[in-house]
Amino acid sequence: AGGGGGGGGGTSTDKRKGRRSYGESSTDPPPRKQAVKKDDFQIFAEKVRNHKDLESRWAVLQETRVEYFRGKDFISFLRSHSELKDILGSDKNSEGEDIANILLRKNLIVRCDRVVKTVRPGKRKLSTWPAHLEIFSEQVFSDNDAFFAWTFVNRWPLWQALLSFFWPVLTLAICLFPVYPHKVKLGILYFCAGLLLIIFCLLLVRALVFGTLWIVLGKRVWFFPNILAEEATLKELFQFWPKKDESERPKWTARLFYAVAAVLVILLLRHHAPDEATRARYQKRVSNIIDDVLEWSPRQALAGMMEKQSANNGT
Repeated sequence: AGGGGGGGGGTSTDKRKGRRSYGESSTDPPPRKQAVKKDDFQIFAEKVRNHKDLESRWAVLQETRVEYFRGKDFISFLRSHSELKDILGSDKNSEGEDIANILLRKNLIVRCDRVVKTVRPGKRKLSTWPAHLEIFSEQVFSDNDAFFAWTFVNRWPLWQALLSFFWPVLTLAICLFPVYPHKVKLGILYFCAGLLLIIFCLLLVRALVFGTLWIVLGKRVWFFPNILAEEATLKELFQFWPKKDESERPKWTARLFYAVAAVLVILLLRHHAPDEATRARYQKRVSNIIDDVLEWSPRQALAGMMEKQSANNGT
């Protein structure tokens, strides 16, 4: 009985201790949630991606636009900016290939390959920056014509955020062109016509310089060499000075043939050029179309609809 009483007393004592410990623990402040620490390689990948010295382009990978870089550019970038490897801590002394393989294993990058693997007609070599990619079968780093796409979503820079806001506004402004005042329409028309004239004149002068130097000297000189390139960046697009021509010089027979062909085309166009009356007729037709666009207004359109409706009611 005594043992039973002692057992009962022990049980009640344990309960009181339990209540006290619960009460004491309930007064303690709850533990704070620890912030999720970013992986060192994640931070390293973000730093490398946002660095201006790593050359990259955008392409389509499985119907998704991705930003990618070349393997050889990644290796040369790490050699020039070895201080970035300090982010990796114990792995800061690793080689560039080992770091890239770790990025592949952590799914921060994915190895890709060009979709078009044959040289297109009229081209001498494959595109340096292909516009369409596909996932490569072996996810191992290589610096031999290998491409790697970033898999994580990067934060938008300020100019992209502003552009995403102003683009719908610009689209709406274009749609509202018919209701603009006449002076505004005229200004937009002159601006667009002047811009198109500059573009066409630039392309024409560029082609004339190339043709003249190719026929006379046998050299291929394209000013603004990237003006029609699909994969060029904005900086490369307006590069004025041409690259050095490393291809072999064309034969004099080919140059003579194209010179004669150019003279014949010029004479043919001059012979079949429209006369003054035809040019005046075309000019008047185009002028009437432009006047209709510039002079249209919602008030005139409503007035015309009302006149048409009253005429129908009268008949």
